[in-house]
Order: sequence, then structure tokens, then C-alpha cells
Amino acid sequence: MPSDKKLILASSSRFRQQQLQQLRIPFDAVRPDFEETPLPAETAPQTALRLACGKAQSLASLYPDALIIGCDQVAWCREQQLGKPLTVATAQQMLHYLSGQEVRFYSALTVLNTAENRLHQHIDETRVVMRTLTDAQINCYLTLEPDAVHCAGAAKSEGLGALLIERIESSDPNALIGLPVFRLVDFLLAEGINIL
Repeated sequence: MPSDKKLILASSSRFRQQQLQQLRIPFDAVRPDFEETPLPAETAPQTALRLACGKAQSLASLYPDALIIGCDQVAWCREQQLGKPLTVATAQQMLHYLSGQEVRFYSALTVLNTAENRLHQHIDETRVVMRTLTDAQINCYLTLEPDAVHCAGAAKSEGLGALLIERIESSDPNALIGLPVFRLVDFLLAEGINIL
């Protein structure tokens, strides 16, 4: 029996909204109310999953009979967690740090059925080998891709971000953009959402 539950994307990210729009199912995007600071001694996958869950749960009281999608992404390189730089100066530092390195991107996904308090969870790991970058290349990239400051590690894989990347290993190419769509489809089907 198909679900008539409202679908909520707990995100103000237009990248994730565009990804979800590709499934052609109606949803509302709502900014979550959740602090995104990593906790001490927390691993990158733990941070990503905690933030994805927290974002979904922050909207539960507003939508008591809905499916709420929460997601978050954390980059990990050379024993350091990297989130969204938010400024050009921080993005320059991050890309210089990532130059020539292997980076692991942990993209966490949760789907919360608020009526039944059921939570689906998944963490997708994508391994990315970055090209060795000059300061001029980094500056040019950030000038041409200003939205990159809103991406984990400032590495926006779509668009010109492809010029930064030498190789990607992933089970879901959507995950690097921010939303593991393959697993999301599994969760929505399990909740009775008729996608096709």
C-alpha cells in the first residue's frame, strides 16, 4: 500500500534538493535546527551520521506524520576531519591541504518515520584521489566555483571540481555530491513510497 506521508528534506542545500528532485517525487525542503560542530574524539563517519540523524530529528515535532530525510557529509584526510569551509580563505587552505592526497568522504543518510519512530541509517564512503594543485589553480577554481565553500573539503565534484580529482572509488556516485541516492531509494521503498 503506497505511503501518503509527507516527505521532508532536512536541508537547505540546493545541491541535495536538486538530487532529490531527480527522483520526481514531491517533497518540502526545510532548514534543520541542529548544531553541526564535531564532538571531541568522534570519528568522521560518527560525526556525519550523528549530524544526519540530528538534522532529521530536529524537525520531528514539526512533522509528526512524515518521512524526514537527514544527510551530512564529512571529509577525512591525513588524520583530520574537514567540513564545509564557508569562506574562500578557509577553502584555499583546505584545498592546499588536500592537494595530491587521498580523501575519504563520509556521506551519511537517515530517513526518519516520525509517526512510527522508525529510523533508517546509512554511511557511504567515497575515496577520492586529488590532483596536485598549484595556488593559482586553487584560486581560479574558487573564483569560478564560488559554491565550493559550501561543500565538505571545498571539493565540489560536479562541474569544475572534476579538474581537481584524479580518481574516485564509490558504490554510489551521487553520494559524493551529498545524498546517497541508491540507498535513499531503498529506504523510501521500504516506507511505501511509490517512486516509479
